[in-house]
Amino acid sequence: MTPEEIVMICTSDLSGQVRGKGFPVSDLESRLVKGIGWTPTNSMITAHGPIAPSPWGPFGDLVLTPAPETRVRVDYGSNHAAEHFVMADIMHLDGTPWPVCPRGFLKRGLAALKERHGLTLKAAFEHEFLYDAVEERPNASYALDAFRRQDRFAENYLGALKQAGIELDTFMPEYGPMQYEVTVGPAVGVAAADQAVAVRELARGTAFREGGRASFTPILRPDSVGNGVHVHFSLRNANGAPVNHDAKHPQGMSKTAGAFVAGILEKLPAITALTAAGSISYLRLTPNRWSAAYNNLGFRDREAGVRICPVFGGAKADVAEQFHFEYRAADAAASPYLVLGAIVAAGLWGLDKGFRIPAVCEGAPQNMTDEQRSNMGIVRLPQSLEEALDRFEGDEDLAETIGADLKAAYLAHKRYEAGIMRDLSPEDQCMRYRAAY
Repeated sequence: MTPEEIVMICTSDLSGQVRGKGFPVSDLESRLVKGIGWTPTNSMITAHGPIAPSPWGPFGDLVLTPAPETRVRVDYGSNHAAEHFVMADIMHLDGTPWPVCPRGFLKRGLAALKERHGLTLKAAFEHEFLYDAVEERPNASYALDAFRRQDRFAENYLGALKQAGIELDTFMPEYGPMQYEVTVGPAVGVAAADQAVAVRELARGTAFREGGRASFTPILRPDSVGNGVHVHFSLRNANGAPVNHDAKHPQGMSKTAGAFVAGILEKLPAITALTAAGSISYLRLTPNRWSAAYNNLGFRDREAGVRICPVFGGAKADVAEQFHFEYRAADAAASPYLVLGAIVAAGLWGLDKGFRIPAVCEGAPQNMTDEQRSNMGIVRLPQSLEEALDRFEGDEDLAETIGADLKAAYLAHKRYEAGIMRDLSPEDQCMRYRAAY
């Protein structure tokens, strides 16, 4: 028997799950042109299995139209099937974009950013995850021993990323139990989110072939350290030059970057629904966990909602090229397209409004008085998925960029998911998300 290699055309859906349809690799050339059929209600499949109430029911037809530049093929050797997939836009049959497509949402925002302000976004996703083939041990944080015990997983994982054409940066054992972190190089526009999907799926694919499992759950247990997704981003002009830095500003921020970041900070309580998308995400977004709990701007502060990142390299460093920001209120329960799309939507709104450069928060917001926080516009982020969804639903400023159809579908999807989790203990919820992600 001669095996027939299978390729998947995929979407990262409203639950951050990668779903799609497969076909023989011999059909790849034709499928890259015509795509593959899809159903609207597929978008309402929750991460935990049940389908949320769908406005489409059994009706309607769509097409997954592949983006050839996103194609990933990794050969794991003769004893394993190749990992072969390509990401797609969800389109109507006439070739027009379907407004509920997460990738299409990001592309709309990026197009508006370029059209209205002549800017592009360069970004990279920093991921933390659990690798369960290692024993949970105390005092393993950042330890050489924790690195050693994952054995060949990291080598094979980084090899898979390299085969996929992804620029490698770092891999390390992290602070939490069985926790590792991977960082990769930045990409421009929608490619950054495409890359984030591949980073997650190749971790899962490599772990599976090593006999273990990689989980990107937002948090392992209620009392443990969470798995964050930190989005590093910078703005570029039409020539590709960075526009984030101004040496005259005390913390180096330009007016353009300041307006963009100010929009993100203002809308952070609402867009958290899109970027921290699980019920257990809010166990992580609490003070004193090295995670975002407020919509504050921090200078090298790893508990800030948005952080001004450090510049390395001494006196000869290209400060303007390195200077960038980090969005920290995100995790992998959210689709990378929705995360980056939310950041773009909020930043675009800030640019449209011409906001001033926001003030940097000195110290921890939880240690400030109510008056001090109020004077700086600092508020606590939502403390539950339900609260975040209420804030998201009530916001009207981002309505045009997000679109009514996507907003309604997302709210229905996530409110149903929150209902599934509502009567479970935090421990049981963590077990469910660990299995799902």
